[in-house]
Amino acid sequence: MVIKADEVAPAGAAAAADEDQQQKGSPGPAGKEPELSAEQPPPSITLMNGDGLHENHNEETRQNGHEETDHADDGNDQEVIVIQDTGFTVKVHAPAVEPFPLQVSPQEMVQEIHQVLMDREDTCHRTCFSLQLDGNVLDNFAELKTIEGLQEGSVLKVVEEPYTVREARIHVRHIRDLLKSLDPSDAFNGVDCNSLSFLTVFTEGDLGDSGKRKKKGAELEQIDCTPPEHILPGSKERPLCPLQPQNRDWKPLQCLKVLTMSGWNPPPGNRKMHGDLMYLYVITMEDRHVSITASTRGFYLNQSTAYNFSPKPANPSFLSHSLVELLNQISPAFKRNFASLQKKRVQRHPLERISTPFQVYSWTAPLAEHAMDCVRAEDAYTSRLGYEEHIPGQTRDWNEELQTTRELPRKNLPERLLRERAIFKVHSDFTAAATRGAMAVIDGNVMAINPSEETKMQMFIWNNIFFSLGFDVRDHYKDFGGDVAAYVAPTNDLNGVRTYNAVDVEGLYTLGTVVVDYRGYRVTAQSIIPGILEREQEQSVIYGSIDFGKTVVSHPKYLELLEKTSRPLKIQKHAVLNDKGEEVELCSSVECKGIIGNDGRHYILDLLRTFPPDLNFLPVDGEEMPEECQKMGFPKQHRHKLCCLRQELVDAFVEHRYLMFMKLAALQLMQQKAIKQETPSPLENGGSPTSSSSFPENGVEDGEEKPPSEDSKMEDSVAGLDQVKELTETIASDDGAVDPKSREVIQNACKAVGSISNTSFDIRFNPDIFSPGVRFPESSKEQIQDQKRLLKDAAAFLVSYQIPGLVKDCLDHTMLPMDGATLAEAMHQRGINMRYLGRVVEFITKTPGRAQLDHIYKIGITELITRSAKHIFKTYLQGVELSGLSAAISHFLNCFLSSFPNPVAHLPADELVSKKKNKRRKNRNLGAADNTAWATMSPQELWKNICSEAKSYFDFSLECESVDQAVEVYSLQKVTLLREISLKTGIQILLKEYNFDNRHKPTFTEEDILNIFPVVKHVNPKASDAFHFFQSGQAKVQQGFLKEGCELISEALNLFNNVYGAMHMEICACLRLLSRLNYIMGDYSEVRAALTSRCSQIFCVT
Repeated sequence: MVIKADEVAPAGAAAAADEDQQQKGSPGPAGKEPELSAEQPPPSITLMNGDGLHENHNEETRQNGHEETDHADDGNDQEVIVIQDTGFTVKVHAPAVEPFPLQVSPQEMVQEIHQVLMDREDTCHRTCFSLQLDGNVLDNFAELKTIEGLQEGSVLKVVEEPYTVREARIHVRHIRDLLKSLDPSDAFNGVDCNSLSFLTVFTEGDLGDSGKRKKKGAELEQIDCTPPEHILPGSKERPLCPLQPQNRDWKPLQCLKVLTMSGWNPPPGNRKMHGDLMYLYVITMEDRHVSITASTRGFYLNQSTAYNFSPKPANPSFLSHSLVELLNQISPAFKRNFASLQKKRVQRHPLERISTPFQVYSWTAPLAEHAMDCVRAEDAYTSRLGYEEHIPGQTRDWNEELQTTRELPRKNLPERLLRERAIFKVHSDFTAAATRGAMAVIDGNVMAINPSEETKMQMFIWNNIFFSLGFDVRDHYKDFGGDVAAYVAPTNDLNGVRTYNAVDVEGLYTLGTVVVDYRGYRVTAQSIIPGILEREQEQSVIYGSIDFGKTVVSHPKYLELLEKTSRPLKIQKHAVLNDKGEEVELCSSVECKGIIGNDGRHYILDLLRTFPPDLNFLPVDGEEMPEECQKMGFPKQHRHKLCCLRQELVDAFVEHRYLMFMKLAALQLMQQKAIKQETPSPLENGGSPTSSSSFPENGVEDGEEKPPSEDSKMEDSVAGLDQVKELTETIASDDGAVDPKSREVIQNACKAVGSISNTSFDIRFNPDIFSPGVRFPESSKEQIQDQKRLLKDAAAFLVSYQIPGLVKDCLDHTMLPMDGATLAEAMHQRGINMRYLGRVVEFITKTPGRAQLDHIYKIGITELITRSAKHIFKTYLQGVELSGLSAAISHFLNCFLSSFPNPVAHLPADELVSKKKNKRRKNRNLGAADNTAWATMSPQELWKNICSEAKSYFDFSLECESVDQAVEVYSLQKVTLLREISLKTGIQILLKEYNFDNRHKPTFTEEDILNIFPVVKHVNPKASDAFHFFQSGQAKVQQGFLKEGCELISEALNLFNNVYGAMHMEICACLRLLSRLNYIMGDYSEVRAALTSRCSQIFCVT
């Protein structure tokens, strides 16, 4: 996340926030990430930007789920009280444990008490039990407030229940998780949403109030807070190992040598009738080999050996309901070490024990031993079949789950929280399943549904998810750039899905979509529309076009649904001509397809052109770009024709035009008023100071310096904003009591800013303008010209306002990008696509404050180099056989980063032997290519290609022919380049110190490449109510009301926790802002609590 340095102004300055900063940003739409800056428009402007401009539209926008930013203040006060009901304490009686009190909330479900008991040190080994109140079994999914008789002091009894095969498997899995609770191997391997945490390492245990570390007994030892030398200014060392300090707890006490499934599974029929569910094989630390039966009554020793099946109970059998209780009886070492292990586990910070909602991958890892693990082995097979662990033997209907959660009620806050929590959880699960499936597809573990087709044309279904590859299989994208366009289309489509999900129109459905880049291939994973595989696409599509505009159809229901999205998405309803020359009305791009599934739901898909085209990268014959664009060398021919403007850019452009509309109208109204006071003669509107033709170029940028006289004029005009608002509302309501001159003022202002309405501000874009093959009726010729002009103005706005604005933000430390990812995020927040990166870096070099922007310049150059290298690496990997993957990756990194002039690739020993076999199988597996051309790559060739790619894609000339030259010319660090390329391509390398400058041997060997992970793009559902509270809190802080802002942000934190769980980036942002606010207000204990939580988030999420 981009660090915002001006989140909180100093206490004295908070009330007098800089007016120029107050008016700069635009509040994002419902789907946009909250920005942690004080850059929000004044409250009067916030409610008026394109989305909720006039009161007569408020009801519509609220129905669309696109609610106003003051939503939290208006209607949630009473609802918030509901979710803050006072908790109460119950007493829990568990077998073999002293009764203990437990604090619960009425909003919790019984299932959450189960989870608490499974996490407690003394009850963690129990999984198969029920909770009973006065002899009545409680429903796991019931809320506590709905349970009759449950109150303060009630006694809940833990009752052991009989096992089933499912419960026995869950129990063994849970015991395995407890045994590995301090083992980081799953986090390093990117499994089950585990993530690394270094909080305990850095804090060295709990801290006392005095800042001293607690030691044994009452003795306290002062902590050494001296920073290490390598982070001090002037240090040239950039060691890798300190990035992941090794925790002494990561080599925990071993409790068992082996715990695995027995080869005697499954039980034969006669033993099933005795209650046998499964068999386990255990070797204790005392080297005792035992066979254990999991039965309906619990776990006991049987008489079987490795070679002899004798399932009868041993003597003694030690029958126990819990596997841990049984192992405690047969192994003193297990009893001692397991107890010690659980003590260490519960002493860790709670956030260190929670998995992240989406998998995070580490680009470095230490060398770890590969231990025997029965659960991991079982997962490897079940996941390949598409089974979900908690629904054994079944696959999940992802589409039904995704759509059903969106249909949940949302009338009040508790309902919305429940709905958003369900949506977030299903998306998280779907993303994890889609990622596993995509990796299985590329690894060749899934059978294609069209196996006779060429490899690139194959499609797959796994776990009720449809997978397709990023290639132009049937010349579908022939006119748009072929394979390059087919590679880009899935991310454009994902952005469209994300946007329509954010608008959240009832009755309009999108597909679950995940885009996975793995081993050089792009895989799109989508949920499956019921019935779509049973009929041809031509029969299914009832809205849109399947051939990019040649044949177009429409449907009244789709028009009705999509019209509800047109205002928040700024999409204009328009007509196009079909192949018969008939007019067809659309409210989206022609590529957007509407299909009614067998479930009766209205689905939209292929949303790759949701946003208008970017004319800076789409040269059109006969169309001249604005002067600002031409000065920067635009338009430029890009390698594909799917370049679209970002949603953030569209929103910022509309906001900018709206401010101009208000200023123009207010200025003319003030002039009218002044003339009326001086003379009764009417104002000639033709003499208005700003004409429609001059406005877009000559409008005053927010924050631009103006002469004092102009300043005072603008202040006078802003004083008339209320009058303009009232006037536009009156005109919109069709009230005849409007002065004709005033009406003309509004009409002139609308025309000047490009509004599609003459009576109110309403800017919308036609996404089909300049689309190849799309024809428009003659009657809309004037409208099309206006739209073309609007698109040119938007392209000019990006280069003349947004890019300079981004650099200015970096110059005055409003934004502080720390690496490539945060620079990309900063650009995206301003609506700047990454293809403009070369222009951004060039603009920095010409900025007067260039020296202050040196760190941004270096990040930009690093990003240019590594993104160009990533493009080359993608095609490089596609020609690599699986057995040569580590050799190929290490060779690429040597050519990219090593000073060794002639690295030699080591081909796998069996390369020549396997060639003939691979030729016969070339269509069966994406990884089974015969190409060994990768082995001939040299550093000179790679860097020549990188410079060529940087010029071709980013239009930036790199002045280097080798990595050493790049480091010298641009003052870069090789370890930074290594980190960036690893994160972008999913490479995981061995954690050790690398000698990049050795000219006698290559830096990397095959053993240094540990893994290659997928790079995943997905929808990240938002907690809308929490987001509104957060925005309101920011607005209060800007106005100087720190206490009120702190309360609102605390409430946002509670709501974020309710929807996302404890681990999420937006929770991290809340905690950071709260700690700063509490510090300013002098509440240092709250600062410590917030910072501790935030540190846990950073160490676990990033």
